[in-house]
Amino acid sequence: MTRDEFKDGLLQVMTQKEHWAWPAFTSGKVEKARLHVHLEQEYAVFVRDFPVLVGRAFVQCPIPEVRRELAENLYEEETGGLHAGKPHPELFLEYPKGLGFDVRRFADVILLPGAKHYRDTIDALTISRGWAIAAAVVTLFIEGTPHERSLFDPKAPPRPEPALGDHPLAKHYGLPLESLALTKAHRGVEGEHRLSAWKVMLDHVLEVERPATVDAMQQTLRAWLRYRDDVAEACGLVKP
Repeated sequence: MTRDEFKDGLLQVMTQKEHWAWPAFTSGKVEKARLHVHLEQEYAVFVRDFPVLVGRAFVQCPIPEVRRELAENLYEEETGGLHAGKPHPELFLEYPKGLGFDVRRFADVILLPGAKHYRDTIDALTISRGWAIAAAVVTLFIEGTPHERSLFDPKAPPRPEPALGDHPLAKHYGLPLESLALTKAHRGVEGEHRLSAWKVMLDHVLEVERPATVDAMQQTLRAWLRYRDDVAEACGLVKP
């Protein structure tokens, strides 16, 4: 698998990271009383432990340059010391807090079956499958969007970035703008951060490792779609 074939294989996976129910979340069609389900599952599946997931890629990686990139990501996620000012998992909890939800619920979340399968898939692919697969799953898939191609092709549609006042949680559910600190932090570093993640993969994953890395990304996508199906159903949405 050539470098270009590898990039295209990864981009094809990311282009498919779209779910039929997401427009209902971004247009305010999900009842606010059920929105906590989405936030709780996201938090318990990967947000709370995201620094740990990055750390798994770090400890398996023998390449100093890559470790430095992962270490910076890990430090920011765990402490917020470079940009956000607080650990990112803590800033995520500002969303439910600002919406008036009981944040104590987030301490002991019961995962939906699809959510558990997705987390089990993440764990299986990040614990002992090597740094390349772990980094791809964590820094490309989990952190990435369907708009990754725009990083390489100026004609591809970029990731939408509405004004903070038009953020779906603010516009449709009344979330105070000060509760969007995590969103602001992500936006401040997103472009550089995404390019760095892709550079690591394209410059350092060995040719022999590339097919298995794309396969792992495809496996993660399938688990993610199943997870989002379960969240949509729990939020009262019906697939067309």
